[in-house]
Amino acid sequence: MDRARPDPAGTSTERTAAGELLGPVHALFQQRVAGDDALLKLARLRFAQMGVAAEVYADTPGQLEYVLQFVPPHGRLPIVHLNRSLHVLHDRDRAVVRQFASRFAGRIAGVVVHDRQDMEAQTSHLVAAMRELNANLCEQPDGIMVFLEYAAGLDPGWFVDVAEQLRDAERISSCIDVGHIGIRQASFRFGRHHPGLGLSPTDDRLPDLIADVQDAVGNALPDVLDITRSLGRLGKHVHFHLHDGHPLIQGLPDHFGFLTRLPIPFNYNGRQSLDTMYGPTGLASIVSTAIEACPPQQVSFTVEVHQAEGRLPLTDAAPLFPHWRDTTNAERMNYWLSVLSENAILVSQNAVKPPQRVKQHPPPT
Repeated sequence: MDRARPDPAGTSTERTAAGELLGPVHALFQQRVAGDDALLKLARLRFAQMGVAAEVYADTPGQLEYVLQFVPPHGRLPIVHLNRSLHVLHDRDRAVVRQFASRFAGRIAGVVVHDRQDMEAQTSHLVAAMRELNANLCEQPDGIMVFLEYAAGLDPGWFVDVAEQLRDAERISSCIDVGHIGIRQASFRFGRHHPGLGLSPTDDRLPDLIADVQDAVGNALPDVLDITRSLGRLGKHVHFHLHDGHPLIQGLPDHFGFLTRLPIPFNYNGRQSLDTMYGPTGLASIVSTAIEACPPQQVSFTVEVHQAEGRLPLTDAAPLFPHWRDTTNAERMNYWLSVLSENAILVSQNAVKPPQRVKQHPPPT
């Protein structure tokens, strides 16, 4: 994937007031490459400079305890993404959620758990299980939120229906993963017209089908906005995982930043690259729609970009690595953090609800 750098006079280098960045914006806080704790110290430095809150991946309470010591102070508590294999239909896995909720009450804002393919056929069981979990969480004075993430590629209508059935479960809400929803919807829409046809960026058939591909990709955004408005109407805190992608990408087709394009070996609309599902303009629409649709202070966003490969000199962070002979992985981590920062700025620019203008009446004559 090619990454389009913002214009030197544009968003990547604009000075953003600290108050703007201290909005409902989180980013992934983790060690992305092999190394030691110096990498987590690098993340702490860059997060403090960004002014964004953290979302942490953790499989066990001990793992979370360890990583939290590196997360810099912030006005918003961290959100924790639990292990993707966790299945809230199972008693033992709900017990894991309760364990995190009890141990970290007052220290984290909430946890994210994935939906699963088999949940659609067991909707009533899922709703009952989440209601039970909600009752447990409400017993704690600093009870956390549990966000059920759209992740398994199920019908988005089902996902909204589950949220509506859990409307009165105050500690249970939804995580809209815009990448997962977009890939599912774009692939579904394209497959409806070209069933069973798998494509790649180098496929000889692609030039003849590219208009249909991009039409399907371009229609992912309206679907995400519709889901956002539907969940926003429930009056609960909605969390978002923000990342971009394209269904033609082989392997993991999403978890890219919003400044990327997909290279192709032919010209289309004057470029040898394709728009991804959202780009900066689509991201702005998602964030602004969420701010408008959700209750005040009841929305949060995590820049969940995984795929960003490159190297960036350590500059001011070099003193963190005096014991490293080879700083390649440190520079890779530094580059990834810079991509998080660029995307967090894009989010923060649209994450503040515009103030209502008061109509000025002329003074009486």
